[in-house]
Amino acid sequence: MPRICIVPRVDGLAGVASFRLKFEDGLRARNIDVSHNLSEPSDAILVLAGTRHLLPLWKARSRGQRIVQRLDGINWVHKKRRTGLKHFIRAEYGNFVLSLIRSRIATHVIYQSAFSRTWWEDWYGMTRVPSSVIHNGVDLNLYIVGQDGGVPSFPPYKLLLVEGSLGGGYEMGLDNAIRLTETLQKKYDLQIELMVVGMITDEHKTKVESKTDISINWMGSVPRERIPEIDRSAHLLFSADLNAACPNSVIEALACGLPVLSFDTGALNELVIGNAGRVVPYGGNPWNIDPPDIETLADAAVEILNDQPRFRKSARIQAEANLGLDKMTDEYLKVLLDE
Repeated sequence: MPRICIVPRVDGLAGVASFRLKFEDGLRARNIDVSHNLSEPSDAILVLAGTRHLLPLWKARSRGQRIVQRLDGINWVHKKRRTGLKHFIRAEYGNFVLSLIRSRIATHVIYQSAFSRTWWEDWYGMTRVPSSVIHNGVDLNLYIVGQDGGVPSFPPYKLLLVEGSLGGGYEMGLDNAIRLTETLQKKYDLQIELMVVGMITDEHKTKVESKTDISINWMGSVPRERIPEIDRSAHLLFSADLNAACPNSVIEALACGLPVLSFDTGALNELVIGNAGRVVPYGGNPWNIDPPDIETLADAAVEILNDQPRFRKSARIQAEANLGLDKMTDEYLKVLLDE
């Protein structure tokens, strides 16, 4: 039985942890054993971004072990916003470890998107080892559309924002979601509720609520199992993260038939294709975190809200065609097992 060693063993609700759990399910469905111990024999090692265990990883490389590094984006917001000294140091150290593994240890690099590959090559140069682009995937039997592709009742329309954390310099995503909701409410006279999934402090919530009169449903961090239900209850997902490499929240939403709205930054134009949603010009320089064009974003939101059946159907079609877990797992195995 083939064995893949996956390091580090990241736990949590989103991001790398979510990928690890989904990918391991896909491996076990193919009778492939999973390990998290670098000292155990394996056919290949998959490094999920970076790891503190650089010496054992280097020893494995010296033994001729196949080592594949899966790369997201690069920490950058701390260079543009004050996020605190601790966060700054952690972000810089993280970039150092990622780039070290990429340049000195990995025998193959998998980027989560073409955008991610271009970003790494622009900032850190080309690698001397092969690379691939493999988008994230989702279990299409778990993330499904509602009965008969059903559109949730309205009013109010429900605008969904899903982020792992809304702190550490990423408060801007929530700010843009609030401005979008305010514009839809005032300019278009829509009854609309903003649903927010993600970690946020009580202090920040109080600050936000003191500055707006929109309806906000603070859902906090929710178990992974609830995401399909929440996606199906909304009318639109706003993907707020700037320069995202391949956000899982977008893929999960599409699979549930939830159209996605975003600015044209990062890999969003690789994921939201055709009428699966709308990707609109940012209206400034996102790398400088310029104020975005909320008016154009709101116009696109109205287009989606006014034609829910068409957009919801297209969202699911895009997920089935390109973003399934089986497709992603097969593509990873071609690299890991050198097939």
